[in-house]
Amino acid sequence: MRSVNDTKNALKNGEYNEKLAYLYSCNNDKAQRYAERYIDVIDGFIETFGESEDIALFSAPGRTEIGGNHTDHQHGCVLAGSINLDIIAAARPNGTNTVRIQSRNYPLDVIELDDLEVREEQYDKAISLIRGVIRRFADMGYKIQGFDAYTVSNVLKGSGLSSSAAFEVLVGTVINGLFANSEVDAVEIAKFGQFAENVYYNKPSGLMDQMASSVGAVVAIDFNDTEKPVIKKVEFDLQKHGHALCIIDSGADHADLTDEYATIPADMKEVAAYFGKEYLRQVDKQEFFDNIKLIREKISNDRAVLRAIHFFNENERAQFEAKAIEDDNFEKFKSLVKESGRSSYMYLQNVFASSMPKNQAVSLTLSLCDEILGDKGAYRVHGGGFAGTVQAFVPFEMLDEFKTKIENVLGKDMCHILSIRPVGGYELK
Repeated sequence: MRSVNDTKNALKNGEYNEKLAYLYSCNNDKAQRYAERYIDVIDGFIETFGESEDIALFSAPGRTEIGGNHTDHQHGCVLAGSINLDIIAAARPNGTNTVRIQSRNYPLDVIELDDLEVREEQYDKAISLIRGVIRRFADMGYKIQGFDAYTVSNVLKGSGLSSSAAFEVLVGTVINGLFANSEVDAVEIAKFGQFAENVYYNKPSGLMDQMASSVGAVVAIDFNDTEKPVIKKVEFDLQKHGHALCIIDSGADHADLTDEYATIPADMKEVAAYFGKEYLRQVDKQEFFDNIKLIREKISNDRAVLRAIHFFNENERAQFEAKAIEDDNFEKFKSLVKESGRSSYMYLQNVFASSMPKNQAVSLTLSLCDEILGDKGAYRVHGGGFAGTVQAFVPFEMLDEFKTKIENVLGKDMCHILSIRPVGGYELK
């Protein structure tokens, strides 16, 4: 760790600009704006926890799911990328047995290190994620001590950019840097985050969100063996192909949708169970299609059958998308993105909540994309679905028109133009 004064002066004087330009995929002029953001987080730390002789700075990005909508929890394949929106932190050990994390505009989270058991009353709260990540480091044998951290996020909450996974990865990256000599690799930190979310936060989820945030860049991931997922970085230069990545906030609220999300893995597992398997990845695709009539008779759940159809095709599609990028076949890639969107809409059925059929902001946003882009670009529901965001790949020449027309309906600053970030969880040294 560097001294606070040295760190702030280095940020002010542009000494970090080259690293920041790389981290946030921007030029040196814009890098200085990011430097000011880190100065701000240091100031927030000092205001919250008092003066400090030294400080460490960390970052964890949000993620965009590019292919593989709801395939990860069935041990399938995904294509995902980290983005240039992130949660940053200033942190230091505090010499106690207490962890204190202050996220701007949220209550202070305080955890005693001799109390790392699951607390049901803290389900759905950030403190449970912190406790779960700490527990995994402790289980690995690392001697975790008390620390203070102050965090600031520009990852859009409820946006499908996975602010929760970014927070889990940030906590893991902080602990890794402060107490584990950065020995724990990005894949393990992602697993720690998933453990915290599944067990301590009580939310069923796959591993894609944490993996994309922790590993960074664009990654093709095969979760057939979740203990040893096969991860391959894929070079993806959108600028070369004259397109921008847009994430459109539909304005829908994610609140009280946990049950809706939970129905997707539950339905898919119900079909897998017909074949005596735990996950759909373990089921042969042709055997599934050959037995649809019998499956329907056995489980009386057509939605589950449709969602299984989505899985089998989407699992293959994510692999085809990665190959299309590797082959520099951008038109094929866009065609596959559109197929993915249609499948999520028709078969996965995660564009609106069945409990709130009049609230269809995501469906409306998709229809706007269709109307504006026509046969140009590509678009799809983004992330978990039901509420939240739509992803669009928009030609540069249409970008201003696209953003204006979308925001004329959905509101100002609802269309976000993003970049792919080259790294995941990161300590700024």
